[in-house]
Amino acid sequence: MNAPHPPKVAGIDSTVPAPAHTVAPVAAGASPAAPANPPTPPGAVLQDRLAGWVSDLTTLHELTERLARTAALDEALQELLRAGAALVGARRGLLVLEPGDGHGPDTTIGLGLARADLGHIETVPRSALSYGRILDGLAGGEGGIAEPDLFAVEGLDPRHREVAARLGYAASYALPLTTDTAGRLGVAVWLYDEPAEPGERQRHLAGLYARYAAEHLARLLELERTRTSMATMADELLPARLPRVAGVQLAARHRTGPRGGGDWYDALPLPDAALGLAVGSVTGSGPSAVAAMGRLRASLRAYAVMEGEDPVAVLSDLELLLRLTEPARSATALFGYCEPAARKITLAGAGHSPPLLIGQRRTEFVETSVSAPLGMLACWEAPSVEILAEPGETVLLYTDGLLHRMGEATDRAFARLHAAAAGVPRALRGDPGAIADHVLRSVLPDGLDAAEGAEDVVVLAARFE
Repeated sequence: MNAPHPPKVAGIDSTVPAPAHTVAPVAAGASPAAPANPPTPPGAVLQDRLAGWVSDLTTLHELTERLARTAALDEALQELLRAGAALVGARRGLLVLEPGDGHGPDTTIGLGLARADLGHIETVPRSALSYGRILDGLAGGEGGIAEPDLFAVEGLDPRHREVAARLGYAASYALPLTTDTAGRLGVAVWLYDEPAEPGERQRHLAGLYARYAAEHLARLLELERTRTSMATMADELLPARLPRVAGVQLAARHRTGPRGGGDWYDALPLPDAALGLAVGSVTGSGPSAVAAMGRLRASLRAYAVMEGEDPVAVLSDLELLLRLTEPARSATALFGYCEPAARKITLAGAGHSPPLLIGQRRTEFVETSVSAPLGMLACWEAPSVEILAEPGETVLLYTDGLLHRMGEATDRAFARLHAAAAGVPRALRGDPGAIADHVLRSVLPDGLDAAEGAEDVVVLAARFE
């Protein structure tokens, strides 16, 4: 009678191969009394096998938990490479992200490989590399490709041999990253310094991990595409370029948050050599906020052309339009009628943060009247203020997203912003773009593209000559 099949225990698939440290069974015909081979207690083999499965499942659980905590695509790719290297016993590797639907993003990252090393590998003909054969759908790559000794392979591509010798790897193991719904996403390849290949147990664990990782990557990939689409749509609704007006230099910096927001800016030439400057923010996020931002900006441009010399009237018209067309939404806005020849800006604000005036002898916030955002009251009204700038001074307009990204209380955020503006080096003060960049680098050390930056950021700088 055949021996009974070991049952599944606690969800463990009993058909997986035994771990490497499993006790070997007693050889047939061996004497049970032999001192060198004592009898194996009943059930010891199964117990050792179960212990190996539990150990492997614990390792897999820890690695997948770490991967699940990654929220950005680049971070997840790096984690996948590190975890996979630990599972297959390699030290270096690379991951080629190339979604099969052709919509990108396409990228190659390395583990223990510099960008120049990846460049050398990319000079090898694609069909000569294991990841190239998998990505191109050639036969034999469905379950992974092991190359235990590259230099022993007959007919190895000469360029591949040269690159492998230059980078110091002698073997590789490649696994496809695919899901049932998203299809092919890419390939992970791990490199060995000496001839080697992962054992059966290592391949099984790496395969389980790769299947889970591919599902996680598919979710992050879809999120990354959505973020890119939102940023592209928001950028298309903002000015393609800033106008050139005698007497003033302009510069703008803008980043859209991962969910897509409604922060915007504008600069448009007006009659009598004047210039309209505006920044604002629409409540909410996502496509609806971006669309509302586009409608609001277009309406403000029309009102500015008709009555731009009276900023209060411009914002009053905008408030009435917002209340009638989108009663469930509010917005903040700042509009200034700029006369470059007189170095004067007549400014009106609706619930917006005050501009900064940056010069050689002073750095100060412009005092504006306290007012409610548009759409918050039955009728918005606030007095305008005038800014008189000296030659060489810069007026910095910004949205509240800049303050929010600092992650501090409002008063401390304003203090940091003031300190950053006051600390602009003299050599940079002649360039409004350099001033904006210095301020942003000072208050946002992680940069505008930090993954945790959920808020839109808009900065508009106007320097008077």
